[in-house]
Amino acid sequence: SQEILPVIISLLPLKEAVRTSIVSTSWKMLWTFHCNLCFYGPNELDDDPSVPPLESDEEAAVDEYVKTSQAKLKIKRDKFIEAVNCVIQRHSGVGINKFSIRCGLHKEEFDHLDRWISFAASSKAKIISFDLKKIVCPSKEVHQFPLEALVVQGSSCVQSLYLADASLKPHPGICGFTLLRRLVLEFVEIFGDFSGFLANCSALEDLELIECSGVTNLSILHQLDKLQHLLIDRMPVETVESNATDLAHFEYKGKEIPIVLHGRSKLEKATIMFEGSNGLA
Repeated sequence: SQEILPVIISLLPLKEAVRTSIVSTSWKMLWTFHCNLCFYGPNELDDDPSVPPLESDEEAAVDEYVKTSQAKLKIKRDKFIEAVNCVIQRHSGVGINKFSIRCGLHKEEFDHLDRWISFAASSKAKIISFDLKKIVCPSKEVHQFPLEALVVQGSSCVQSLYLADASLKPHPGICGFTLLRRLVLEFVEIFGDFSGFLANCSALEDLELIECSGVTNLSILHQLDKLQHLLIDRMPVETVESNATDLAHFEYKGKEIPIVLHGRSKLEKATIMFEGSNGLA
């Protein structure tokens, strides 16, 4: 039974796994080997979605309502940050499959994000997700996600990476993502040589870019010979060129631009939807 317990605990949601520690002293440390650490913080829409009825000239009342809502949200974020820090401080840091954060943190809270990213990397998490989307943002400041931090001793264990509402500075010198099979970027500002970085991700099978900015000409180099799915959704790119020989599914939605797909022998489906036109499948 002692061998089965850790397996059972690992199948529970993290919150329930932590609660088992009060059942028995012998169970106290079992949750610290939980393999999926998924944290869901407060959502700005969850605080109080019902705006009180206000006259159009009651600007002061509107401002006060917004300030009060933001203050409540700040308290919830502080509690969320404290809870995440508490868990990662007590966790064994081994055997982690998934590390996920969903919370729109603000600039003054970015140091906690960096700490969580380092933990995810050092614990050799295979699936990493940072959804930092905010509904209401007091500034244009976004977190600069340190890709280099996910590479430990020259290699990275990450097989799937999802990142939303952040910025990246990729370059060809960032190596080690040899196991990365899925990369999804949403509302991400990309500065640097993105194509050069991707060329080092030779195991990549699924690449999804959703409303990202900073890339003018997207070029998928021949090194991505395992890439099977490419999605480009509402990105301000001027050209798309793919040399991925294994590409099976291609999806594009956005303005009308030149699209060149080389080596299409394995292409099964291409969906192209130019703005203001019907989709072509």
